[in-house]
Amino acid sequence: MKWSRALYAVLIFIVLAFLYGMFVLRADAPDVVDISSIAQMAKDGKVEAIRVDQNELTITLQDGTQVASNKEASIGVVENLKLMGVPEEQLRQIKVTIAPRSAWDGWLAILGTLLPLILIGGFFFFILRQAQGAGNQALNFGKSRARMFSGDKPTVTFDDVAGADEAKRELAEIVEFLREPEKFISLGARIPKGVLMVGPPGCGKTLTAKAIAGEAGVPFFSISGSEFVEMFVGVGASRVRDLFDQAKRNSPCIIFMDEIDAVGRHRGAGLGGSHDEREQTLNQILVEMDGFDTDTNVIVVAATNRPDILDPALLRPGRFDRRVVLDRPDRKGREQILNIHVRGKPLAPDIDLPVIAKQTPGFVGADIENMVNEAAILAARRNQKQIFMRDMQEAIEKVIAGPERKSRVIPERERRVIAYHEAGHALVMKLTAECDPVHKVSITARGMAGGYTLALPDDDRYLTNQSKFEADLAALMGGRAAEEIVFKEATTGASNDLDRATKMARAMVTRYGMSEKLGPLMFGEKDEMVFLGKEIGEQRNYSEEIARQIDREVRRIVEIAYNKANKVLQENRAKLEEIAERLLQEETLDRAAFDAMFA
Repeated sequence: MKWSRALYAVLIFIVLAFLYGMFVLRADAPDVVDISSIAQMAKDGKVEAIRVDQNELTITLQDGTQVASNKEASIGVVENLKLMGVPEEQLRQIKVTIAPRSAWDGWLAILGTLLPLILIGGFFFFILRQAQGAGNQALNFGKSRARMFSGDKPTVTFDDVAGADEAKRELAEIVEFLREPEKFISLGARIPKGVLMVGPPGCGKTLTAKAIAGEAGVPFFSISGSEFVEMFVGVGASRVRDLFDQAKRNSPCIIFMDEIDAVGRHRGAGLGGSHDEREQTLNQILVEMDGFDTDTNVIVVAATNRPDILDPALLRPGRFDRRVVLDRPDRKGREQILNIHVRGKPLAPDIDLPVIAKQTPGFVGADIENMVNEAAILAARRNQKQIFMRDMQEAIEKVIAGPERKSRVIPERERRVIAYHEAGHALVMKLTAECDPVHKVSITARGMAGGYTLALPDDDRYLTNQSKFEADLAALMGGRAAEEIVFKEATTGASNDLDRATKMARAMVTRYGMSEKLGPLMFGEKDEMVFLGKEIGEQRNYSEEIARQIDREVRRIVEIAYNKANKVLQENRAKLEEIAERLLQEETLDRAAFDAMFA
């Protein structure tokens, strides 16, 4: 590369020098005249001196100006002047000088001859190199974009993965097989062809794959599903072939495909038919994972959060033999994840990780990492040397509801509406047995909400019964009911509550069979057409009459919840006023202060 750059620089310098000599120096040269003109000037006595320099002839006139002659005139100039009738007396008055011949003249003549050839050759060489580079780039389209890690220096191990003990045990067997294959082969066991990691976003699928690479100590190829497909036909399949060829040359090894649903969706489900580029890529993956040439120690580990849309041929045994689920961690798992993310961070003595884990139900690993980072940022903003519990509490609320907007100026009447709205939510939650305990009530704007009521369960919940749904619906309708009781009209502040309540009631009727009138049935297909989108491809397997009954049932359930919330607030109007006035004074009530109002 360095030599080619130097050659280009030399060629450019030669071209510039040639152009400078051609145009600049030639522009400053004296006028050129023929031998007859020189003879006439000599007869008239105008010539003072003549200088002969090889093929160049320079004539100096009496007035000091200089003219030049062509090359033919410089050969025997004195004899030529005699033949053209210039008297000898005038020739003797002209000073004739012949310049000595330089050793460089021959080289300059050779260079003048070779320079055009050098320029032409350099031009064609440059064009050839550019064409060769473009050809290599075109050939590289079919090469795999996978990044290879040797595994000699692991940066992530299973110690860095928490909250997924069962998944780690499943994947530890893969690592053990790669380290000690004889232990399994002696019993007739074969290595699994593939492992599919399934779970919601942020649960640690990619982190677990990095841990496999760090633990196995074998070559590890990492690639995303979207990196296979390009705009050129056949590139995806070519990259799959190249990836598996590299893996076979480095076996035993692991191939990790992140977001495999980008190329592994159902075949024949799209508008493009069965010949589009994505399906060719998927077909090549199927062949490479379980075709004729599969006697290799190559394990494919894939991750996705959409297992329902993957092609059945990809999920069968022999291709992905194992399906490892990385679900949302429970309270114990969240505490383990917290212990990992607080490593190296200065924690204050009041930090209680079990309490934080209890207050973060539904958080995944990415949420917990973000929460700890936000707490550290808050502590640094306050010029603290340690992270305190209040920083963690505020970070939890920031992750759930968004950042505080204390600078937002709200008119006093709207502020009162927000206070009664949130007081209505909190009071219904407190007086309804099935609702989660109120953790915090605030009329300080966070995110897009003017205020918020945060309710957190004491324990993780994996099943939800009908009573819990009805209680949550009543709590959602508590804000609108409070507005109508106090101000005799509703506002737009309850729009999000109404949206959530309607969706919850519709799910009770159509998905969970919690309607007495329609019975234990599910209405509507759960699987959508993966290429047309959820709205266009939604499958409706019920009649118009059933649709009307579903609408009536949803309306009935929401109205029952509203009437329940309205009844609770009417019966406890004084407590509603007390909570609202307290919010107007203090803006925020934590769990201890809120519970103390009912002591």
